[in-house]
Amino acid sequence: MIEYERKNLNGVPDFTAAEFEGRRSDYCLLIPVINEGARILTELGRAQNAGIDKVCDIVICDGGSTDGSMKHETLQLYHVNTLLTKTGPGKQGAQLRMGIYFALDRGYKGILTIDGNNKDSIEDVPEFIAKLQAGYDLVQGSRFIRGGHAINTPPVRYAAVRLIHAPLISLGAHQWFTDTTNAYRAYSREYLTHPDVRPLRDVFGEYELLAYLSIRATQLGLKACEVPVTRAYPATGKTPTKISGFKGNSNLMKVLLNALAGKYNPKNNTEKRIFA
Repeated sequence: MIEYERKNLNGVPDFTAAEFEGRRSDYCLLIPVINEGARILTELGRAQNAGIDKVCDIVICDGGSTDGSMKHETLQLYHVNTLLTKTGPGKQGAQLRMGIYFALDRGYKGILTIDGNNKDSIEDVPEFIAKLQAGYDLVQGSRFIRGGHAINTPPVRYAAVRLIHAPLISLGAHQWFTDTTNAYRAYSREYLTHPDVRPLRDVFGEYELLAYLSIRATQLGLKACEVPVTRAYPATGKTPTKISGFKGNSNLMKVLLNALAGKYNPKNNTEKRIFA
């Protein structure tokens, strides 16, 4: 195991890393988490049973969990390749920027992302990789297309995605997408290192990066598609989500409108960037 710290990188939050293994694949799966407890361990168990660690390197992007779920010995049992722990500011967007920096620096050809709350069909990872290998730059997981499954989706969430978020993202992207709040997706290295994309910027602190990357690929003439996935919410009990209530949903709408207005687009080609 190799442990180290990274600080003061342009557009990347400070973080520590514990590499349990070196790079073993051309692709990696980033899983942002914070205090997901048994949910992330169950998800990792499903990944292990499906042999996901054989087709990509699993990288946990921890936001600073305090629930004991990120113990090194436990993660190694589940064949996690690397644990990244954010020590700088920011939420989901910062965790993803930390992971994207690590993945690009390590030389992966493609990067997948999935939530760490055990709602998504992690067994479908090979389908995303196959699309990247076929030349797609953005691969969006969708529970709403043929072959996908939306299980116990809260009615308000279903209506917001289908009637508001997806149509607006599709309008901005000039391509129809059906499940645009779903963080289960994949990106090519070419997309993430495109000079007019630049995901490693501090403006992406919370949920801005997901909305931006949903729109930007096809605006630049890159190839995008959807693949069917399953997203299952618990039948009873509290809904596992980091977005809830009026404030959370209004902030998400603000992010969406800013993305559509081009607020997050790079201003010019002279901005400093890490990866060419």
